[in-house]
Amino acid sequence: MPTLVVVSGPPGTGKTTLAHRLAAAVGCPAVCRDEIKEGMAHATEDFVPGPGDALTRRTLPTFFGVLELLVKAGVTVVAEAAFQDHVWRAGLAPLRDLARIRIVHCGVSAEVARQRKLDRMAAVPLRRVHGDVRPDDAVAHAEAHGAFVRLSLDVPWIEVDTTDGYVPGLDRIAAFVDGVG
Repeated sequence: MPTLVVVSGPPGTGKTTLAHRLAAAVGCPAVCRDEIKEGMAHATEDFVPGPGDALTRRTLPTFFGVLELLVKAGVTVVAEAAFQDHVWRAGLAPLRDLARIRIVHCGVSAEVARQRKLDRMAAVPLRRVHGDVRPDDAVAHAEAHGAFVRLSLDVPWIEVDTTDGYVPGLDRIAAFVDGVG
């Protein structure tokens, strides 16, 4: 049975970077929700992001459809998104009998996450397609960060502090994915 590694946490906690590094360490693909949406944005002129926008509505079934396709084919995969519990739970339900699920929860302080989002928005203009709480509003960002409802399934999980590198380290996270740690 393949393994479905779910990398989750609030925006700005280093999930995408960890997902790609972990996928390389394990030897499998990484499927990142934001990258799917950014790819869709290339074909959508005049797109305006917002809560529940058209691309977000299309991205969700596409993301989980790709995961289902891969695990049904027997592919171990790292899946990354800033989904809260109710979205992950609903999307993972049909995959529970197809893959061993492991959760990697990323965490940093609200201020570290906010600074990362500010840096990312300045460096990557395509980030405009996401309707996240704007990091320029420090109070609203801290409230949204603190209100994040983490994925809670009865499966193995590991907490990773991504403030400065990874604690525990990437080798320990990969061992956890492989069922060693």
